[in-house]
Amino acid sequence: MPLLTKGRYRARIASGAQDIADAQALRTLAFATATSDRDAFDDICSHILVHDLRSGQLVCCFRMLVLEGGSDLARSYSAQYYELSGLQSFEGRMVEMGRFCLHPDWHDPDILRVAWGAMTSFVDTNNIEMLFGCSSFAGTETEQYLDAFAMLKHRHLGPKRWLPRVKAPDVFRFAARLRRKPDVKKAMLRMPPLLRTYLMMGGWVSDHAVVDRKMNTLHVFTGLEIGAIPPARKRLLRAVAG
Repeated sequence: MPLLTKGRYRARIASGAQDIADAQALRTLAFATATSDRDAFDDICSHILVHDLRSGQLVCCFRMLVLEGGSDLARSYSAQYYELSGLQSFEGRMVEMGRFCLHPDWHDPDILRVAWGAMTSFVDTNNIEMLFGCSSFAGTETEQYLDAFAMLKHRHLGPKRWLPRVKAPDVFRFAARLRRKPDVKKAMLRMPPLLRTYLMMGGWVSDHAVVDRKMNTLHVFTGLEIGAIPPARKRLLRAVAG
């Protein structure tokens, strides 16, 4: 099912086992995992694929899990790592976006724009009121990301009523531990592109990062209320989606 075509890229929803296998292969390549990147969530999610129309190459993919509201959060991937009882009172439809990756040999910024356009189309079609997921930093060492984490602490922590609590056994409690004032330039250089986009739209994060040694990442829970996205940003997203 095509979601949109812009320039040389087309985004569509996976339509069968081969599409999902292709997404898993790209994830394995992008995440540099020793074994194929697949799990039980692949069977219950919608998978979005972005192809280059000229070569047919799959250049980006991610998956979306629609939840009917906060009471449905236990079904999510994020619930394995974060205690999400604060968000259970959220009444609108939610979607968890996960396993977002770009082909390591492709660096065209239009790919990310098309991916966000496809996500916008999916969110609008399904009447979603909150988008959330785990935003990952490469590696498990915190030192190189201290300015980024300091910026998250000072500017982007989630509302107290919804803030996830610690559940994973290995975490970096950056909001409690860091006292430094962030160097903005260094922080933005180290901020993952996906998380940077979330933040520009008004997204927020948990007060701790999970140390995920299996995936060799540090990740923060990230939430984005659709109603809180600045109007100018919404217009840009919907212009791409349209």
